[in-house]
Amino acid sequence: MSENMIIGVIKDAIQTGLLISAPILISAIVVGLLISIIQATTQIQEQTLTFVPKLIAIALIGVISGSWMLRNLVAFTERIFTLISNIAN
Repeated sequence: MSENMIIGVIKDAIQTGLLISAPILISAIVVGLLISIIQATTQIQEQTLTFVPKLIAIALIGVISGSWMLRNLVAFTERIFTLISNIAN
């Protein structure tokens, strides 16, 4: 196993991880920012107010993009298994 192959696998793993986690993280950040702006304008400083909207947004994004995330993860796993089988030969 060459150094370039290892770097390629690590790059692919990081890229796949970022791609899979991006929709959920972005939705949580956007909802948190919107709730924070609303809290700042209305001067309501309740810390638990952001929890429920973030939870709903994350669940909604998980339902909408869950199959896409699973397909990407399965494709990555297949690439890794193919690579392992090619190394053994």
